[in-house]
Amino acid sequence: MKKTARAHTNIALIKYWGKADQALKTPLMSSLSMTLDAFYTDTTFEHDSSLTEDTFILNDQKQSVEDSKRVFNYIHLLQEKFGVNDHFTIRSTNHVPTSAGLASSASAFAALATSFVASYGLDLSKKELSRLARLGSGSATRSVYGGFVEWKKGFDDESSYAAPIDENPDLDLSLLAIEVNTKQKKISSTKGMQLAQTSPFYQPWLARNEEEIAEIKQAIQNNDFTRIGELSELSANEMHACNLTAKEPFTYFEPETIKIIKLVEDLRKNGIECYYTIDAGPNVKILCTLRNRKDIISAVQKTLTNVKIVVASFGPGVTLL
Repeated sequence: MKKTARAHTNIALIKYWGKADQALKTPLMSSLSMTLDAFYTDTTFEHDSSLTEDTFILNDQKQSVEDSKRVFNYIHLLQEKFGVNDHFTIRSTNHVPTSAGLASSASAFAALATSFVASYGLDLSKKELSRLARLGSGSATRSVYGGFVEWKKGFDDESSYAAPIDENPDLDLSLLAIEVNTKQKKISSTKGMQLAQTSPFYQPWLARNEEEIAEIKQAIQNNDFTRIGELSELSANEMHACNLTAKEPFTYFEPETIKIIKLVEDLRKNGIECYYTIDAGPNVKILCTLRNRKDIISAVQKTLTNVKIVVASFGPGVTLL
């Protein structure tokens, strides 16, 4: 049986940065994200008793066994969970740079989980699907839904899942993804999360998590763009401050990252309201309103002449094609 699913990436506005359980990929903190329309992954999962091996094809290129290990291990885990064991073929097309801090694993594993479930005809709720996606990549749990999504940290496999806050927000909010560098990052997110926990600021940040989640949910309810932007920027800075103050300090920032941060601050001083957020990579996302978008794009292009800018808005949840 062959099924194809499409899932969109998401950007965490209140960040998740640390696992409670490596195997289950349960987080140390809850997070809240915005699903994006501009970046997505299409994945076809096919299982057939006539197949003689497992195959993973990414962007039309057959992957080596080594490069397929994470995906194969994930599918074998799901097969064991549901008592099936056929060989399979996975064809995945990423409409998002891989491992560059643009949440490619979120869309990839949300699409893979959905196509797997549909291929075997499993009757799962969205909540159960978000738990399955989490086993592949933590942030994938949020890409099951569109709009604003909360990943409730929970305390075990059953209680750690995503839930929609507002799948169709009526909010004037655009996101500009500034692609400073789309090459694979030198420090994986998994390694970065482990190092960040050695920072003296990590536990105080963790202690603020519930308060920040509650504040941004209130801001979303109030359609308060300013407060959403302020809290998103704060959360990003808290995360990267932990990276910079770890026992083995590190950063995902590049000189261009700093230039964009400074530009956003200067634009605000000049009355053009916008805010930045940055995940595990050098690429910056700018939150803005529609009326300021053109001026911000122009300012970015003057600051970094060769940079790619992708305009995004709210994206949908995972769908079968």
